[in-house]
Amino acid sequence: MVNITVRAMKEHEYDFFMDMQYESIYILKDKPPKEELLKAPNIKKYNEKWGRKGDRVLIAYKGYSPVGAVWYRLFDENEKGYGFVDSDTPELGIAILCEYRKQGIGQILMNAIINQAKLDGYKSLSLSVDPENTGAVRLYYNLGFKYCGLSGTSWTMKLDFI
Repeated sequence: MVNITVRAMKEHEYDFFMDMQYESIYILKDKPPKEELLKAPNIKKYNEKWGRKGDRVLIAYKGYSPVGAVWYRLFDENEKGYGFVDSDTPELGIAILCEYRKQGIGQILMNAIINQAKLDGYKSLSLSVDPENTGAVRLYYNLGFKYCGLSGTSWTMKLDFI
């Protein structure tokens, strides 16, 4: 297992976080540029006005270098995310730099955000995942997430803490 530290995002890491938001969008062919994709009407709700109540970001570091991030955000009925289940369940996202994938960092980040969500008083977390992203699906199932619906071509999965 690689030596990784995880901590809350600091203000100067916002650009890295936006890079990770972009990386988290699973598009294998003809992925639009970052600035265009993150401003798309169906995506911008994930990154606009970051820092509102219920927003949380954790950054993974290997030494002094950021290598990944995990985050969650609350949505409501009027502005649902792809992994929306209800307005009390934060929807999470995760991304790791390509060269650091398949080293256990996703597991470390997911455990950290699950623990953080519990500390923040949430009873569950949800997410959206492309079923073709088999590594991510396997990780989520291993952590206890359960399939609970379809949004477009993506699965919605939920982890209940109780």
